[in-house]
Amino acid sequence: MDLRSYLDAQADAVFRPSGHPSTQYDLTALQHALDKAGSFPIIWTEQPTLPDGSISQMPVVNNLTASRVKVAEALGIDDHRLTAAQLARKSNDPIEPTIVSPDQAPVQEIVLYGDEIDLTRLPALTQHQLDPGPYLTAAHATTTDPDSGIDNTAIQRCWLKSAKRMSYFPYPSSDNRKNLNKFWAKGEDCPIALWIGHHPAVLMGTQAKLEYGTSHWAACGGMIGAPLRLVPSVSFGEQICVPADAEIVIEGTVPKDIWEADGPFGEYTGYSGPQVAAPVIDVKCITMRRNPIYHDYGSGLADMLVPDNMAMEGKLFKLCHDAAPSVINVHVPTEGRRFHAYIQFENPGPDDVRAALKAALSYRRTKMVIAVDQDIDIFDDTQVLFALANHVQWSRDSVTVDGLEGSLLDPSLSHGEQTTSKIAIDATSPRVPAANTPSPIPPRSTVPEDALEKAAALLNGVDVERWPNR
Repeated sequence: MDLRSYLDAQADAVFRPSGHPSTQYDLTALQHALDKAGSFPIIWTEQPTLPDGSISQMPVVNNLTASRVKVAEALGIDDHRLTAAQLARKSNDPIEPTIVSPDQAPVQEIVLYGDEIDLTRLPALTQHQLDPGPYLTAAHATTTDPDSGIDNTAIQRCWLKSAKRMSYFPYPSSDNRKNLNKFWAKGEDCPIALWIGHHPAVLMGTQAKLEYGTSHWAACGGMIGAPLRLVPSVSFGEQICVPADAEIVIEGTVPKDIWEADGPFGEYTGYSGPQVAAPVIDVKCITMRRNPIYHDYGSGLADMLVPDNMAMEGKLFKLCHDAAPSVINVHVPTEGRRFHAYIQFENPGPDDVRAALKAALSYRRTKMVIAVDQDIDIFDDTQVLFALANHVQWSRDSVTVDGLEGSLLDPSLSHGEQTTSKIAIDATSPRVPAANTPSPIPPRSTVPEDALEKAAALLNGVDVERWPNR
């Protein structure tokens, strides 16, 4: 299970742009155009142009996870609308990894030290106009807790500043930042390995939302249904292991109390985040496969939102289902970035909806949570809006809560604000007041099923897209 086997199996879903698109803006612009068109192929660029005008012999893959349908298929799930419960189960059913020797690890076929190291030769993308330079956006940063030795992995941006140094931005409340702070508190630099390129199911496994002190490697095994193959890193041995079947690994240290400017950077919100002070990584070693493939996530685009939002759905499903067993599904729509969540219920009890909404609001990223019944398709925003329009009295069915932890990247926060306001909306149908009494909601307007079949027959073969849309 690796990136190459997945790409071979997806040959019909790969777009290969002609010529030599630049790593500066061109490939990200292509993703923007495809997103606007509602088309989500994998993009394979054989020989991209580097910022100095030279042609890279390292191909770039982006848009790898832009299709929700394809990501679900990669996880062995037939219907992308049914992933939340399965991801909740998979990420909480760990399978311990297996350790292989370096001669069994393709990612260590080539090892670069000293003057052989040059980050600027990687075809890293400069994505948006205010970005100060090329960033690693699909590098999975792996650190360990110096006390327990337990690993943690997260996608965290790195600005390639020179041949052997890059900035590193672990979000302040992230588990990697906690590990970093522990090393620094001991007066030590923090060991780190960043690995790039793997099968989408592995990438999803390492994005599982876990409690601090839980191994991502074991959670990843549960996600893919098999032990993840790991190899000890060249620089740190078994203190930090890396996926043996990845494409590229960058090993280094985060030196204590060194901070440099990072950003601005185009964030998942769709806005450019501010410049911040961030730690740096001094690179000690780079390992890679022969003829490696470089992977990039389009920040703020479907390519990055889809897998992380699906991982959020698994986390929220567990939280909400534990609070209310009548919860049957959760969706985190890309239109709401990572701030909105829809919760679907089947015959909720009198306290179920409020209990689940409260649980969902406790998750840091959520800012608006909407509860609906099973007859509302939570993957269709028009149906969710229908429920809001017809089922909600704001004074009765909405609750706002101030002073909660949220995302500091939220553009609506005023400068210096550390907490956010959140809203929960009960858009389920009002309950029947007593047995054998009429529903307070009138019946939906429908037409007979045979009339719908006749209408479909009349439109059979007609190009309906030639008429004006909404």
